[in-house]
Amino acid sequence: MLQAGKSLHAQISDWILNQIDQGKLKPDQKLPSENELASKFDVSRVTVRRALQTLEGDSIIYRCQGLGSFVSDHRSPQSLIRLTDFSEDMKKAGLNASSRVVAFTHEPASQALAEKLEVKTGQMVYRIDRLRLGDNDPIAFDITWLPFKYGQLLDSELLAEKTIYEILELDYQIPIIRGSYRISAENAPEEVSDLLNIPPYTALMLIKRASYTIGNKPVYYQKRFYRSDKVVYEMLLEREDGDMNAVDGMPLREFSPIFTKSVEF
Repeated sequence: MLQAGKSLHAQISDWILNQIDQGKLKPDQKLPSENELASKFDVSRVTVRRALQTLEGDSIIYRCQGLGSFVSDHRSPQSLIRLTDFSEDMKKAGLNASSRVVAFTHEPASQALAEKLEVKTGQMVYRIDRLRLGDNDPIAFDITWLPFKYGQLLDSELLAEKTIYEILELDYQIPIIRGSYRISAENAPEEVSDLLNIPPYTALMLIKRASYTIGNKPVYYQKRFYRSDKVVYEMLLEREDGDMNAVDGMPLREFSPIFTKSVEF
């Protein structure tokens, strides 16, 4: 399949580009593995890796440790600036973020949780309970579940100072590129109210969040209980120039939490 007169790795890069141009490889679709490409073109993995490095350098593909290589849709995972974690939100509010790990354990996935994490019902998953602090003041309580392949990369000591985002993205090159949120109200269970230093059954803001990496793979599912006297969410909507007659409403520009010592409603 490969021809003389052009480097082997360049020909492999060209072949992958051609597959993308023809629509045979689509955005966020996983590429064949290094072993599969090496076998297909009868070359070494070193040659294949060099071809992939060239494509990655040109932002044609993303490479994610432990998952493989994926076709880029020309969005840098880091560009999703509004998909923030707790420490980023705290920093923006001028507060020093920290966490206290209350539990770091395993448990069998319920049917509902298994669907969220795309694992089998009853399969063991990691569960991490954390008290989230701003300037040493209790702000929120998290319960987070992760499939084993991601949970095993974390430890309780590291999570006291760093977020799951930071550990997976910076240490293991596993980017969080998409998240879904559902916000509701719930009265605080006694064990949660004790940790947050509030009266039992106080109304809390509950955020259920699922986060995904490249290939639309779920990384974790989380329930976060926010103290309603410490945080509100603010939306910023802005009309585009020339869309005064738009019928679909104004696009959402920003949706972010605001933390204060005393929130006024």
